[in-house]
Amino acid sequence: MALGDIDFMQQAIELARHGATQGEVPVGALVVLDGKIIGRGFNQPITRHDPTAHAEVMALRDASTHVGNYRLPGSTLYVTVEPCAMCAGAIQHARIARVVYGTAEPKTGACGSVVDLFAEDRLNHHTEVEGGLLADECADVVSSFFRRRREEARQAKEARADTVMNGVNDAD
Repeated sequence: MALGDIDFMQQAIELARHGATQGEVPVGALVVLDGKIIGRGFNQPITRHDPTAHAEVMALRDASTHVGNYRLPGSTLYVTVEPCAMCAGAIQHARIARVVYGTAEPKTGACGSVVDLFAEDRLNHHTEVEGGLLADECADVVSSFFRRRREEARQAKEARADTVMNGVNDAD
């Protein structure tokens, strides 16, 4: 790991937490060039009605706008969850030099969990990938979000059942 990696990942975690407050799956990402943050993003596919609005893509868009170029050579992308195939492709097209992710994604991860697009020799750009930085904290942000959603769904179901039961009792 490089100097500053932990600080940058902690900032990505804060972006993920912000996304959770918007009802989005909490994934945060940022792009760093020469030690400075040039792009930030968090998951927004639900609020934007956009399947491509993953945290990584949002951070790449922000960074590209910031530098005035869709290519971001020499930059590092920090993301709290292992990128999916779509995001891995966008990262490669942007010519990101390095990806640092927090927790693995065993269902859709494209950095080795399911596939490893960054290790594909036939592709013309190769990004260095490092995983596992603050993995437990990153995983906890996601698991807490889904635990809270399951609890809210359970409470809503119980409230509906109570309403039905009270309606039956009122009819007597």
